[in-house]
Amino acid sequence: MNLVMQRLRIRFGRGEEIKFISHLDIMRLWDRAFHRARIPLAYSEGFNPHPKMSLAVPLAVGVTSEAELMDVFVARPVTPHWFTTALNQQLPTGITILGVFQTALTLPSLQSQVRYADYRVRLETTEDGAKDIEASVTALLAAERLPWQHRRDTGQRSYDLRALIDELRVVSVTGSVCTLEMKLRCDSGGAGRPEQVVLALNLPNGLALGFTQHPQSIHRTKLTLDV
Repeated sequence: MNLVMQRLRIRFGRGEEIKFISHLDIMRLWDRAFHRARIPLAYSEGFNPHPKMSLAVPLAVGVTSEAELMDVFVARPVTPHWFTTALNQQLPTGITILGVFQTALTLPSLQSQVRYADYRVRLETTEDGAKDIEASVTALLAAERLPWQHRRDTGQRSYDLRALIDELRVVSVTGSVCTLEMKLRCDSGGAGRPEQVVLALNLPNGLALGFTQHPQSIHRTKLTLDV
């Protein structure tokens, strides 16, 4: 291993301006910003070298965040301050660097360290549905299992959605608008999706909460790593 190589961990936010950009385009955006900022990126070996950088958990299209994590390997040591200053001049509106930290080269991959993702979800229902939201959350959390199906490009997947929900609570109810906070499992065994949890709240006790549309907003607030 190259002894002068350095591993930097970036914590950054993604705002409304770029919430509809795909994961692949986000990676291209970062790649261009690194080159324009003259960051001395380290590259993989082999026939088709690529910059050594990786995101913790790809963010779904339409979701904002204040908790994104990325590991970047540089070919020679740089200070976090220089790195941040150089990069800030090249990043578009909507991406905000919240911190840069040096981390050990020997740590496992960033993706393998992620255990949970926290979200704040704002959604609108009927006023009657808003009154019943607390009861529905309580019923969902009391359930031992919640069989669920999710269709992907590769086919339909069946799993237990309840096993992916670690915490779920109502933060506020104003008229027909509810704000929820949830902590969902996010590891090699499965990853919870906030919009599916919202849909599942219609099921316990047969309460018709009216959560049939996509939430007004989904914002990722935290990623918990296995340290």
